[in-house]
Amino acid sequence: MTAWTADRIPDQHGRIAVVTGANSGLGLVTATELARHGAHVVLAVRNTVAGEEAARRIGGDVEVRELDLASLDSVRAFAAGLAADHPAVDLLVNNAGVVLLGPRRTSADGFELQLGTNMLGHFALTGLLLDKLAAAREPRVVSLSSITHKNAHLDFDDLMFERDYRASPAYGRSKLATTVFGVELDRRLRAAGSPVVSTLAHPGLTRTNLTPRAWEHRGRFGQLIAWVGLLATQSVEQGALPQLRAATEPGLRGGRFFGPSKLWETRGRVTDARLSREAADPAVGKQLWAAAEELTGISYL
Repeated sequence: MTAWTADRIPDQHGRIAVVTGANSGLGLVTATELARHGAHVVLAVRNTVAGEEAARRIGGDVEVRELDLASLDSVRAFAAGLAADHPAVDLLVNNAGVVLLGPRRTSADGFELQLGTNMLGHFALTGLLLDKLAAAREPRVVSLSSITHKNAHLDFDDLMFERDYRASPAYGRSKLATTVFGVELDRRLRAAGSPVVSTLAHPGLTRTNLTPRAWEHRGRFGQLIAWVGLLATQSVEQGALPQLRAATEPGLRGGRFFGPSKLWETRGRVTDARLSREAADPAVGKQLWAAAEELTGISYL
């Protein structure tokens, strides 16, 4: 079977695509390819200066809007502004994320920062934009998972990891939560008869700027670890292909999950990826959804 590449993305003219974290890494590649194929791309970024620089690099039909997923006030402001200017949104790529391997940190709303940014911020954003997505033709939401979700576990008695905090498991937990969200979103959209489709993707081990940043707190030793880690990763252009396929392949059913095909889903051509048992569990999905609604104050579906 021929490998899936960005050249297989169909014409995107007339479509409005929102990409979170679009100023670097996977988000930048995703935004670039969507714009190259004709979409109007909204770069939803925390740092608008970096966002404007990314917009200049991308060219095409793009705009930059401020979005800090670690702040529910920022999420609400972004969604309100976007909705005021765009009657429909065709595609939401929930790409942005943080990897923190230092001490425990919290978001503006008091959430453990990785869970708050990677999952809860996107949960809120998706809910606030759902009506605009439903107004579009063939609308889609893409959630960015990680292979780290496979070894993670959600502790609903300590979802914010306040006890015995460890950064690496906390990251895995945040990506498991993101994955559970994408799967549960699909279930609820189908049950509601919504036209919106929820798909998922993960990049395997990919060379982005998140790896060096994650080890900054370890000084020179951290730099060495980050450098060794980069040698084992695939290019960001290759790593972005699963989410680009999840975002653009025509006729996808909800719940499709894409990732690399080789070496335990760490690299290689795009194929269907495997969910962990916990990620696919409807009971876990229902429980996480209820927790997210309570934490964010945003209810939908």
